[in-house]
Amino acid sequence: MLKEVVVTEINPTPTIEDYLGVMYTLDRDGESIIGAKLSELLEVSAPTVTVTLKRMIRDKWITMDQKKEIHLTKKGVTAAASIIRRHMLTEWMLSRILDVPWSQVHEEAHKIEHSISTDVAEKMQARLDDPKLCPHGNPFPGFEKMTQTWLPLVDLEQGDHFIIRRIHEFGEEDGQLMSFLQNNGIQPAQEGCIKEKLPFNETLTLQISDAAVSLGFKTARLIFIEKVG
Repeated sequence: MLKEVVVTEINPTPTIEDYLGVMYTLDRDGESIIGAKLSELLEVSAPTVTVTLKRMIRDKWITMDQKKEIHLTKKGVTAAASIIRRHMLTEWMLSRILDVPWSQVHEEAHKIEHSISTDVAEKMQARLDDPKLCPHGNPFPGFEKMTQTWLPLVDLEQGDHFIIRRIHEFGEEDGQLMSFLQNNGIQPAQEGCIKEKLPFNETLTLQISDAAVSLGFKTARLIFIEKVG
């Protein structure tokens, strides 16, 4: 008599969850997912990325086409959305309940997110009044349409007025940048205007409250705004 084969569902490891989260964000933004980009964003070597991608293909989190572009499977999308949701809920918990500074909640949430169960995440969501955006203005999975009309700050011209709405997830990875933004009031809901734009050296000067703040175009691409006036 043949034994019944029981197929055990494989849960993603913390490393795989990190890869899935970055892939989900790239795909959401309409960018191609390739190994070199993952190596840069995750700050790991190309050989390490190659080994991890082979494991992810084996376990059916992703597929790879003939052009070496990576695509999340349905299973991969579900797992990616879960880890991003847990991360954002953890950010809100740290911010609202534990009063962790805005610039630090991303880094601290990353240390906790992998250990949070689905049941706990659901309780956090209810306790936190079902947020749709993270503390930095990025959309929870399924609510991307809320942010689609916001523009990168770098697209504005001198004299334009704006309300800051969002700091891109990839900006959150830079702790020094986040501290700089918080210290200079560059956070969601803050109003300002473009005091000066200098394409020749790729800098913007913002008027935020009574202070002038200079940013490079690279940073300004990670800040999304709602244009006003």
